[in-house]
Amino acid sequence: MTRQETIPFFAPDLFEDDRAFLLDLVRRTGTDPGQKFILGERTAAFEEALRETLGAAHTVACSSGTSALTLILTAMGIGPGDEVVVPAYGCAPLGNTVANLGATPVFADIDPVTMVIDPDRAEEAVGPRTKALMPAHMFSVMADMPRLRQLAARHGLRLVEDSAVAQGGVLDGRPAGTWGEAGVFSFVQVKTFGMAGEGGAVVTDDAELARVVRALRNHGQEGQRFVHQRVGCNSRFDELLAAFQLHRLPGLPARLERRARIADYYTERFTPLTGHGIVPPPPGRNGRCHYVYSLLADERDALQAHLAAAGIVSHVYYPQPLPHQPAFARFAPPGRTWPHALSASRRQLAIPINPHLTDAETEHIADTVCAFATHRPAV
Repeated sequence: MTRQETIPFFAPDLFEDDRAFLLDLVRRTGTDPGQKFILGERTAAFEEALRETLGAAHTVACSSGTSALTLILTAMGIGPGDEVVVPAYGCAPLGNTVANLGATPVFADIDPVTMVIDPDRAEEAVGPRTKALMPAHMFSVMADMPRLRQLAARHGLRLVEDSAVAQGGVLDGRPAGTWGEAGVFSFVQVKTFGMAGEGGAVVTDDAELARVVRALRNHGQEGQRFVHQRVGCNSRFDELLAAFQLHRLPGLPARLERRARIADYYTERFTPLTGHGIVPPPPGRNGRCHYVYSLLADERDALQAHLAAAGIVSHVYYPQPLPHQPAFARFAPPGRTWPHALSASRRQLAIPINPHLTDAETEHIADTVCAFATHRPAV
């Protein structure tokens, strides 16, 4: 493979097979006599289809995964004076959604290999003002939800599952998004069920929570238009994209299986490299979601440069732990450290795993990583 034949991280042709359908859908939606562009029959049908795939009682489509977290926390009454335990390593919404409600995110360190929240560190972070626990699935690994459920029950905490990256993941026979009192999904393009736009969903078995979330997403309206029972926001779902997701839903299992096969191959190739400073995710498929395949590399920057020289685009996610970010500095108590989160921020590197990768491209990526590692002395 020449340097010019770059393997992108995100597939630029992700929706190429759906082009004709999408273009026709835009025309049909725009010329529909009902002129219903948000929260119509297509959104309701998409919510029902998604609910059925999960075996959940309720799904509520909304404008993004971040918005879904905010809607849940708001519906739970989280606000000033409350604390929410969140991972110290991950995406900004873990802190933003809590802080924007006037509550305090309390950061707990992560597992040094899987990079998900460590239940023991999470329990240490629980205090008298803690109202909720919000673990997040990371990259290709689901958090230890059985232990986190026990932790939440032991301390009387609300359990919010940030499953934004994990659609299709299954842990001990239970789908991601259904372990907490409520879970979320994100449908932004790069996620496992991404779409040509922005969107998300709340998943819950709690009928009252679902009712409040539905009202909150539509300016606090319940039933009658322009009658607002509560203060809400605009987090509505697009009818065009609801129809697009319904169209793509039957193909999701095959796309997930392709991601899983690539991950299996990578892990088989990379597990022997641990002595050379490269650590892959743990093997197996239980509790895996394959949104992003992340390595931990002692010489992360050198590996990234090596991959780039071979025409392979890689990504560094979260170059700082959340409590090290300026936005969350006020929530980082003096003297407190998160060593595993800091280590992950210095060592994490994601390589392509999108379902449009060919076998040859997958082999080339694995060969390139292995060549980098084996030309360095074993530790």
